Amino acid sequence: MITKDITIEDLVEDVPGSVKYMMDQGIKCIACGEPIWGTLEEAAREKGFGDADIEKFVTDLNNLLENPPDDPAGGKRIETKKID
Repeated sequence: MITKDITIEDLVEDVPGSVKYMMDQGIKCIACGEPIWGTLEEAAREKGFGDADIEKFVTDLNNLLENPPDDPAGGKRIETKKID
């Protein structure tokens, strides 16, 4: 279960679809390919969100956890290959 006290690192690991959701809300959760430090609540408050907004995020993220989208990246896939 997601709470406002979950670390961004755990959130990204537990709910891959959370990255797109958070970015859509204007909350940066990845920097240089790594999750940012802090909790969901701290990241939301940095962007000026209040208690009601944070509770909505928790509800929405729990819904994502229970019902993950088919493509958590939102259709944005990057193919990589090793260069020798």
